[in-house]
Amino acid sequence: MKNPQLPDLPLFQTIADAAGELGFPAYVIGGYVRDLVLARPSKDVDVVCVGDGIQLAQAVGRKLPGRPRVTVFKNFGTAMLPTPDIEVEFVGARKESYRAESRKPEVEAGTLEEDLARRDFTINALGLSLNAADFGALVDRYDGMGDLQRKTIRTPLDPDITFSDDPLRMMRAVRFATQLNFDIDPDTFDAIIRNKERIKIVSQERITDELNKIIMTPKPSYGFKLLFSSGLLTLIFPKMALLQGVEKRGQQAHKDNFYHTLQVLDNVVSAGGDLWLRWAAILHDIAKPATKRFDPKVGWTFHGHEDRGARWTPQIFTELKLPLGEEMRMVQKLVKLHLRPIALVKETVTDSAVRRLLFEAGDDIDRLMLLCRADITSKDHQRVARYLTNFGRVEEKLKEVEEKDHLRNFKPVITGEVIMETFGLAPSRTVGELKDAVLEAILDGKVRNEFAEAFPFLLELGSRKGLTHHATPAPSTES
Repeated sequence: MKNPQLPDLPLFQTIADAAGELGFPAYVIGGYVRDLVLARPSKDVDVVCVGDGIQLAQAVGRKLPGRPRVTVFKNFGTAMLPTPDIEVEFVGARKESYRAESRKPEVEAGTLEEDLARRDFTINALGLSLNAADFGALVDRYDGMGDLQRKTIRTPLDPDITFSDDPLRMMRAVRFATQLNFDIDPDTFDAIIRNKERIKIVSQERITDELNKIIMTPKPSYGFKLLFSSGLLTLIFPKMALLQGVEKRGQQAHKDNFYHTLQVLDNVVSAGGDLWLRWAAILHDIAKPATKRFDPKVGWTFHGHEDRGARWTPQIFTELKLPLGEEMRMVQKLVKLHLRPIALVKETVTDSAVRRLLFEAGDDIDRLMLLCRADITSKDHQRVARYLTNFGRVEEKLKEVEEKDHLRNFKPVITGEVIMETFGLAPSRTVGELKDAVLEAILDGKVRNEFAEAFPFLLELGSRKGLTHHATPAPSTES
């Protein structure tokens, strides 16, 4: 593996010139150097100087064309300088000390060696010199290059100290292993197991940020297996950890819902699913442990797990500090409906069943179908192929009914307001019953969602209930 070379960008020479004038030895340190070695794209550069990082940033800003604005974060002793090519963060070399009850360090100025020692992993403790005497020379005090070669995540110092000082680094170890497809060094992993309880002092927002980064990797199942085997998953997401395991009664056993969920998640990733579709995959069977029952006649059942999982979704999003708006509602909908398309995988699929699914899924029907395809997992490849073929028929039927009836996110023409005006009613249960009856008739295909057909049907329903026709409202222009 070749040593990294600084790209031929004038910016690096400008930083070197400014650092030389100030007498601050300066280095590019961390992820940017690691990604140069791995040939991964990177737009963020961390510059560490043995001196005042803010002063260096301001000196560089004055030398650049257009004198870009330097953003200073005085509390952190850092400064940010945006340029057309990359964004550079400047900081002075520092050493840190921690108290047991906090992950916020006491920071003071330090040497380059002390700064490298406080880094989380050896692969992030690599540096490139920005000094005239050895411009571009590699700084590698902890064999980070060797660990890149070996594809290993390892801490520079004693991992117990590293993780006890800053427990979020345990999540970061799993995240980097998953992103880069590396192994975690055995001593480092054992230290995660020993220090896992320390994760409790980290804010939920920061834990979830790392979790989302794991979920957005090409194979997130690897990260979740590491989280589970280290014991971290039980602490940060206990409901997911409870999916693991198989219970047997006689010869009858259910599948391991944890590993099934991970397979569904990987399948969703392979199909191009975004973060929220990946969360739907994670949560689609989340309530199976709570709904598990054994029936001597049929074996293990999980009746109603989709409804309970949907009810749990807002609470889970709240606990994990995930957004509670449109994203959560979409995930909740997919969890609730994830069995419906699979239930339609029969030779005869009725238009009525398809209409109901289109109505309930709305604009999320394509996401739902992607999730359901991903949910078809089995070691029996012929069985999977047979299911997928039948599933193709359902998708064709959905397309056919949608083109004919335009039911995706349709609004019924008979609203509560129309019903109240027609029969002179106040808001009441009767209004709701009439509205539901008209909707059922539309979904069953008895009437079309057009005022000319639906209104006479409403009058007939009202007549049966002994209601008097008071007025005929103007039909809505919306459909």
